[in-house]
Amino acid sequence: MTVIAPRRRAGLLASAAAGLLLLSGCAGNPGPEPSAGGAPPASSAGQSSASSLAASAAPTTAAPIPAAPAIGSPAALPASDPVSLSIPEIRAGSELVKLGLRENESLEVPPDGPGAPAGWYSGSPSPGERGPAVLLGHVNAVGGGPGVFAGLRALRVGAEISVLRTDGSTAIFTMDRAAAYSKDAFPTLEVYGNTPGPELRLITCDGYDPSTGLFNDNYVIFAKLKS
Repeated sequence: MTVIAPRRRAGLLASAAAGLLLLSGCAGNPGPEPSAGGAPPASSAGQSSASSLAASAAPTTAAPIPAAPAIGSPAALPASDPVSLSIPEIRAGSELVKLGLRENESLEVPPDGPGAPAGWYSGSPSPGERGPAVLLGHVNAVGGGPGVFAGLRALRVGAEISVLRTDGSTAIFTMDRAAAYSKDAFPTLEVYGNTPGPELRLITCDGYDPSTGLFNDNYVIFAKLKS
């Protein structure tokens, strides 16, 4: 079932009136397993791996208002669209495309295929603004091979994630934690709810099922602004 995706830029406050995002694609013809271990083994399946972003059911209660940022935390940056992403620890990087909404109110998907970039959902805060900025990327590519976020499972707590912004500034985040969630029980408030300070979410597919050729889970990196 598809519901309306959120448009709130100050943070993805979940409510009965706003649906939240769930990466449900990355299926079919996955290619060889990348070093991170998050993608499936090679497959000869002929189906397309063009991904789709479905919406999860919205909670019936609003997210709590977050507390003020802790003393000593970096100040939020002004709004500025992201240009590119760099994750040195796993030697990953990507230009970032802007993802919006289709006419049916479903979320646009990042491009697919070898070398396809990650995307920023423009209904979320820009990286460095207060709230959770949302970046989405494929774990595999059409025709085989790893996707831009194939290595996320190898990322360790404390790793830096840099996002270059159109105003020339770079928002640097540090990984706080990571988790895999079933797409049937995705914790929308935990992932998309408002936060006291600037945060980042990197989301890809996980939990490949060779019997169906589908991914049953999403893998989420949680990161907080360092500078």
